[in-house]
Amino acid sequence: MSARHGVPLRGLMSSKTSPHFEGYFGRMFRTLPPASFGANEVESRKNLAELARLMVADPEPDPGKDGPDAEESGIPSLYTYLGQFIDHDLTFDPASSLQKQNDPDALVDFRTPAFDLDNVYGRGPDDQPYLYDGDTGKFLLGGPIGGGPAPAFDLPRNGAFPARALIGDPRNDENAIVSQLQGLFHRFHNRLVDENPILSFADAQRLVRFHYQYVVVNDFLPRIIHSTVLAELRDDGRYDKGRLAYYKYRNMPFMPVEFSAAAYRLGHSMVRPGYRLNDGVRLPIFPVAGFPEGLTGFRAMNPAWGIDWGRFIDIDTRPTGTVDAAGVPDADALQRLQFAYRLDTSAVDPLGNLPPSVASNPASLPLRNLLRGWRLGLPSGQSVAKKMKVTPLCDDEILLGKFTDPEGTGDEAPKPITDAGAVFAGNCPLWTYIMAETRQYKELTTLPVTGEPTLHTPRLGPVGGRIVAEVFLGILFGDPHSFLSQEPDWVPAAGADYQLKDFVRYALGM
Repeated sequence: MSARHGVPLRGLMSSKTSPHFEGYFGRMFRTLPPASFGANEVESRKNLAELARLMVADPEPDPGKDGPDAEESGIPSLYTYLGQFIDHDLTFDPASSLQKQNDPDALVDFRTPAFDLDNVYGRGPDDQPYLYDGDTGKFLLGGPIGGGPAPAFDLPRNGAFPARALIGDPRNDENAIVSQLQGLFHRFHNRLVDENPILSFADAQRLVRFHYQYVVVNDFLPRIIHSTVLAELRDDGRYDKGRLAYYKYRNMPFMPVEFSAAAYRLGHSMVRPGYRLNDGVRLPIFPVAGFPEGLTGFRAMNPAWGIDWGRFIDIDTRPTGTVDAAGVPDADALQRLQFAYRLDTSAVDPLGNLPPSVASNPASLPLRNLLRGWRLGLPSGQSVAKKMKVTPLCDDEILLGKFTDPEGTGDEAPKPITDAGAVFAGNCPLWTYIMAETRQYKELTTLPVTGEPTLHTPRLGPVGGRIVAEVFLGILFGDPHSFLSQEPDWVPAAGADYQLKDFVRYALGM
């Protein structure tokens, strides 16, 4: 066990590390020692700050730019925010004192570790009637918002200032995109109720959950995890609970800190510096120098910010858009489908300098990730790889920066992790290791628009991908109400190839 001035890492003295202990939060690899990144706290923070600095891209002169981008992954950008939505469905920990941050067995998960949409349904119409429209079992919608080609609605809100959303989880109003995605879940449920008036509320809720879970398993996971990793978890084409080698629970599923504080932080690299919501609105995800307005939430939706969903998910055919030699986009670029950025060891600049209204001390999201993993006593990526019987990446394979093609040239060429300090030699923080692994696990992706070429899309590999997949599948297998537990052969009426785009189309009435 590593120590600072002879004292064990804070929290580890009281953190239950017995493999027989099971709580809301816990560990997948309880016997592995915590990684240490300095002789004391000051030195450790300094080293992690340098690593975080190298994991943030340079500022973009135009953070919401239109047109094709070399960092695009080929994954439609709505999957970034589906990932955020899923995180909010799985866990909610409003108690965030330093002691609880450092002691995962003391963390309290106020969200059930299940894909049950409690972030949408809350405690149901009997206990939270203000979320619902009388006795219809339908969700209340907020006021109309314009800008997009189809009708859009804000979330219902209270009358205070700033107006807070009346929803199952307040975090689903964090930004304009996840806020409107939450609204799509309301509209999906409402349409299903309208078209199936004989269904009880419980049956309608079950159908919505099944469609959501099906998208998570059969669409979202293959987008972010390499196919070879997922294949190891299947038997005769079906996911098999017996193939779960590392996510083990005895009584009920728990939330592993290796997942919540490392592997599932993958979405931070997928965030674009900015987005075009519709013909008239293009903004950075957070305010940055020169752009004082961002897509931040926790307020009434701007009435001009209605999302044109074809810019975020392939619900229709869009022009590809091009840029000239000077980087100026043509008119078609205003309409194009925007893609998430690649899974890599680089976050866009707005995430490296969050506004005070979002976070401070530190304001860097990568640094916050690294500090949280260190304080929770996460093992190094190399030690987890060895435990999983995976050959660890060498230091010169753990590169920091953008994983764009062609690689290895120019001022922003990826740098080996040892450039951040000798302390990281053979000793990479788990989150950084998992993101570095994606560089060696690419798959061809055909873009869902006419005329654009295929891309080599980085995906999570045998360490990060296995952690994420096992936790997702283990939670579903451990939930007696999930489709994998109740009807493992269930498929939506629309067919076995059902995807997020089909969910969105239905919610929009298409």
